[in-house]
Amino acid sequence: MSHDFPTDRRYTKDHEWARKDGKEILVGVSGFAVEQLGDITLVNLDVKVGDTVTEGKSFGTIESVKTLSDLFAPISGKITRVNADLDQQPELVNEDCYGKAWMIAIEPANPAEFEKLLSHDAYVTHVEASAH
Repeated sequence: MSHDFPTDRRYTKDHEWARKDGKEILVGVSGFAVEQLGDITLVNLDVKVGDTVTEGKSFGTIESVKTLSDLFAPISGKITRVNADLDQQPELVNEDCYGKAWMIAIEPANPAEFEKLLSHDAYVTHVEASAH
């Protein structure tokens, strides 16, 4: 099973991705997560700009025809942007999970946390292990 995960970002074991965008870290879900979920019907982001999130804690939920999953913050920090498009168009996650379907942007409280996330190669290994 071949997965094309972008190499310009880091990943979590819960299948979120995190990408540096200036001083912010953009967060979304990986193609593997989307594959597991199937057709996304609802993205519910429980945060607004100015809120703080904690690494490993839920910042919302994603719902598909099959299941409901929590979304976990890959790092701690302050929410600087929230992707409002996903309210109306949850299907963007299926269409472009690494681009248009970013979910939140975080200004990191501790930039070193980002470096602790899984590298591309470590994430590929993690996915291959969980696929068996």
